[in-house]
Amino acid sequence: MDFTFTEEQQAAVEAAKAVFSSVTPDSVPSPALTAGAVAEDFDRALWRKLAESDLLGLTLAPRYGGSGLDPLALCLVLRECGRVLARVPLLESSAAALTVQRYGEAELCAAVLPPAARGELVLTAASSGRTGHGPAELAVQARRNGEGWALEGVQTAVPWAHGAERVLIPAHTGEGRTVLALVPRDHEGVILEEQISTSGERQAEIRLDGVRLADHEVLAADGAWEWLRDLLTTGTCALALGLGSAVLDLTSSYVSQREQFGFPLATFQAVAVQTADRYIDLRAMEATLWQAAWRLSLAEERPTVNGTLPIAGDVAVAKIWAAEGVRRVVQTAQHLHGGFGAVTDYPLHRYHAWGKQLELSLGSAAAHEEALGELLAAHPLG
Repeated sequence: MDFTFTEEQQAAVEAAKAVFSSVTPDSVPSPALTAGAVAEDFDRALWRKLAESDLLGLTLAPRYGGSGLDPLALCLVLRECGRVLARVPLLESSAAALTVQRYGEAELCAAVLPPAARGELVLTAASSGRTGHGPAELAVQARRNGEGWALEGVQTAVPWAHGAERVLIPAHTGEGRTVLALVPRDHEGVILEEQISTSGERQAEIRLDGVRLADHEVLAADGAWEWLRDLLTTGTCALALGLGSAVLDLTSSYVSQREQFGFPLATFQAVAVQTADRYIDLRAMEATLWQAAWRLSLAEERPTVNGTLPIAGDVAVAKIWAAEGVRRVVQTAQHLHGGFGAVTDYPLHRYHAWGKQLELSLGSAAAHEEALGELLAAHPLG
């Protein structure tokens, strides 16, 4: 397989590096010091820079003001986002917009996508809960109400919801189907309660009490929810790869400078072996991420590849490696830094909190191993 990225994809990476070059993971108050959210809102100044660099509409069609690139390009940008723990809903807004473009009616696309590409309309997306698979999306129910839909229920742990204008929420129809409702944050019947994530950021519990939406505001096509979930999960793997890469760089720099018994820690065999193991983790995370992103990028023209599992199989493998890999990378970094790693004005503790958040977001490794087993049982290889 050729992993060479196209000129357009590489240009997106260079643009992202330029935008994120001024961002540092300790540029805002630490949740360890504030005992709560790091800020009331996401980084609006950075969001404007992303819009000016045409990175918010990266995967949208040119007719909506986008660049027409694929999920692989988005993951390349998200990797750079993860390196600096950028406090922006880039993954959620991009995934929601791309899902609307793929499954939404023309009226909804025309109303939502151009302002989203310009950064004027912020979207976010709710995941299915703690496992990323299973019945968690049943927490919200959607039923037909004349020519529209009525929504009831509670969706927890919605990222960036307080700063987004619209939230894409999965809802169960009672007929074994899951639809996606694009709900305005200030819509009648919508109540947001504050929650704090493991990383210290604000999330929201969203209560929907008799919320009524027009028919075109609900994505009811088959596969819409699965597409969104796979895209969010793969993007989470990209963020984890960026975070893990930054942590390994931080650790390598520290053990090269820190001395014991007159020698740098990096010269000790036990330290060298541990950092080498973490490098292997990152390479595995990288290979499985690009495989999943490549499959998503080919989804429209080739939904399955002969002799392989459905796309969800590659996504599960990528998330297993991302969850286990980012956990090991951060734990090794904490171990090799010793007590210095817990100092709150040093960025490692921020990476640790975000790493744990990404490890569990949209499913732990165990949850995806279970999902992968079910896929193998349903689609035996060979």
